Amino acid sequence: MAEVNAETLATSPEAVAQQLAASRYLADESLATAIFLAIRLGKPLLLEGAPGVGKTEAAKAIAEMLGRDLVRLQCYEGIDAAHALYEWNYQRQLLAIRHAGEHEIDIYDDRFLIARPLLQVLRAPEQRVLLVDEIDRSDHEFEALLLEFLSDFQISIPERGTIRAAAQPIVILTSNRTRELAEALRRRCVYHWIGYPDAAREADIIMLRAGDVAEDTARAVAAAVLTIRARPLAKPPGIAEAVEWANAATILEKGGSPWPEAFRRAIGVLIKDEEDLSYIAPELGRIVEEALA
Repeated sequence: MAEVNAETLATSPEAVAQQLAASRYLADESLATAIFLAIRLGKPLLLEGAPGVGKTEAAKAIAEMLGRDLVRLQCYEGIDAAHALYEWNYQRQLLAIRHAGEHEIDIYDDRFLIARPLLQVLRAPEQRVLLVDEIDRSDHEFEALLLEFLSDFQISIPERGTIRAAAQPIVILTSNRTRELAEALRRRCVYHWIGYPDAAREADIIMLRAGDVAEDTARAVAAAVLTIRARPLAKPPGIAEAVEWANAATILEKGGSPWPEAFRRAIGVLIKDEEDLSYIAPELGRIVEEALA
């Protein structure tokens, strides 16, 4: 992957949007501006929004735009420093001690150090982008640890000393807003809320990311999904599910199913909750017909 200087590409929000589009991600003006400012100001980018609106995909597109590897730290309840920062490979250390016999050995050499995502990025900040995914799933203790990391971009290893980033890393945090994040963390970031796109933008996204899907099909899917999301569903479909529904319905149509029937038969790739399926089933025919009209 060819590395690109971040500020060379981020000359304006419009340039950022064009580069992201080249990576098959359509960013509106406000998102492109947030990304531009985060890069130019050297601040973390916090993306909040419902599941499925494209937060993680935005991080992937930013890394691709910059020609950098994406290092992803997936958060979960109970995540701790050993999973985020580093840990020692105790098994290898014990084996090395046994093999060394009477000879001296440095058991805190690099070969025994397991670098986790935060340390990986510190070691090569100009080659990697850090994604801290679903930070709201972690607890407050881990959030405090991350805040400390973002303050100085350094890690202290008692046996090795302090490791500092040679350059300012690019960091992206995502949150589904299942809980409120600490104000201190929010203040450190450039913030952007990603909502579901309108029907026209979602149709453009479907045509960009789907396979052999006609424009009329993409626009019908976008219109139908917009209506379905307005219903009180437990798990509203995300953008990825809309793309999959368009692909699946197209495959079924080419296999002989007429359009309204193809959409109905492919509903399992759009709605993935039993109660939601039962709720939407009586309306689905009408929703699809109106979308196709």
